[in-house]
Amino acid sequence: MALRSDGFQTEKRILQACVRLFLENGYHQTTMAQILREAQVSSSSFQNLFHNKDGVLMELVKFMFENQFEIAKNVAGTALSPVYVYAAETALQITLTELNENLREIYLEAYTKEHLLDYIQRATAKELHRIFGPYQPELTKQDFYELEFGSAGLMRGFMANPCTSDFTLERKLNKFVTLALRGYKVEEDEVQKVLLFLAELDIRSIAQSVMEELFRQLAMRYEFSLEGLLPEENSKQI
Repeated sequence: MALRSDGFQTEKRILQACVRLFLENGYHQTTMAQILREAQVSSSSFQNLFHNKDGVLMELVKFMFENQFEIAKNVAGTALSPVYVYAAETALQITLTELNENLREIYLEAYTKEHLLDYIQRATAKELHRIFGPYQPELTKQDFYELEFGSAGLMRGFMANPCTSDFTLERKLNKFVTLALRGYKVEEDEVQKVLLFLAELDIRSIAQSVMEELFRQLAMRYEFSLEGLLPEENSKQI
């Protein structure tokens, strides 16, 4: 029991250090030496728990993706169809990457590294089958897993291109959701209703609240302070 407790305390210190360093410095700029120094752990202890920096990122990605759909359900409300939940969840993901460049880097890394992307695709495919199965009843779970190869690539492409004065957040979300819903055979009149629903949301404020809630939950799980940790929203208008 003591060994388990010591291992969990070490894991907590590593995750605390990584969350802070990833958000302050960026994922790529954070070195293993910085993590070990901040967490006050040895290289062997780190490797026993996470193997490498990507192992920590996997833990964070799992946490974020496990919670995002639940938060999106609260945004969309229980009275609306699951298609609205999908639109809200994906719109929030994209908007989160516009709030802070280091968050963008974390999301892009998750959608790039093979083992992280595989986790996202398999987890998302289950939701896609549940949400869009009624629109294409002839498709199997495997079909939706394969279709997620395309929608994940679509998501990464939109995340990777920051908003500009011409390519505003509203245009970005409209383009992504339109492509995604049409790709999953949602009827055009429903697509337009979903777009109207999104247009009426204060998506920036919601995304900021979602980010704060995600990190509050993360802080509660690993027992660390949020003071000075939450990234501030980009000052530029998106």
